[in-house]
Amino acid sequence: MTDSLQMRALIVDSANAPLRLASIARPAPEAGQVLVRIAASGVNPLDGKIRAGQAAHARQPLPAVLGMDLAGTVEALGEGVDQWETGDEVYAMATGIGGAQGSLAEYAVVDARLLARKPGNLSMREAAGLPLVLITAWEGLVDRARVQAGHTVLIHGGAGGVGHVAIQIARALGAQVFATGSARQKEIIEGLGATFIDYRQSSVEAYVAEHTAGEGFDIVYDTVGGETLDASFKAAKIYQGHVVSCLGWGQHSLAPLSFRGASYSGVFTLLPLLTGQGRAHHGDILRETARLIEAGQLKPLLDPRRFTLQTAEAAHELLLSGAAQGRLIIEI
Repeated sequence: MTDSLQMRALIVDSANAPLRLASIARPAPEAGQVLVRIAASGVNPLDGKIRAGQAAHARQPLPAVLGMDLAGTVEALGEGVDQWETGDEVYAMATGIGGAQGSLAEYAVVDARLLARKPGNLSMREAAGLPLVLITAWEGLVDRARVQAGHTVLIHGGAGGVGHVAIQIARALGAQVFATGSARQKEIIEGLGATFIDYRQSSVEAYVAEHTAGEGFDIVYDTVGGETLDASFKAAKIYQGHVVSCLGWGQHSLAPLSFRGASYSGVFTLLPLLTGQGRAHHGDILRETARLIEAGQLKPLLDPRRFTLQTAEAAHELLLSGAAQGRLIIEI
């Protein structure tokens, strides 16, 4: 295999430019890397922000190939990689950040530590929709908040990407789970095994009183940000509560949290990709969650519409419209 081999990829040339299908050089794996033949690429809100030039924190200059999540097959191994073999089916959040080529391409080279074996009971399409949200949910619930059996857990945005897997992880680990959403999301949230809370109809004080006798929740995971994070501070359990957010943007008053003697943690899932630190842990998380998936305790919520490299523009339009009915996947 040589660097002169070509592959198809979608390129964004500048902010808000259309996705352009092009033939570019196929990468070759260096030491510690794996070349993956990509079968499917997940679409994340951050991809849309990078494309719009509104995600400086992702350090992904344009022009670029977008796409962070992937599922595919190991095609070739770089020097020193002995934990993988050609033909292995893998999934990962491993590309499209920090200047790395993204997963909207036929191939990508990735750090071998970021990979995990694809759950055997998921298709490539299903697996591609999970890595970023699995890692984000796990880091918040397990790494930061130390969720345990018997904890009461409130997930804000329970029908969303991170939210729907956070519900399932918390339940699999023995927690009693509650989740906020709109009335049209009630069936989804209850179908995942959480107690539904209509955030438009019930105040923080009302649902804390109804579901925790006014004590508050052991863990509150905010996946929405803004005013929802402020509400989270009021919903945490006195003395013992822990609030986690993966969208802690802006300025927030910590007084409501302090008055309850509770604590706060932020989750920045991109950090290992940007710094190189903690990459092996991302692979570990995907292996742990794969066990839950194969045990039937966790399943992805995918939008039923199907997209390819030729129709990926429609997937991005659907993402921006907010009308997606689950994770959006582009099949390569």
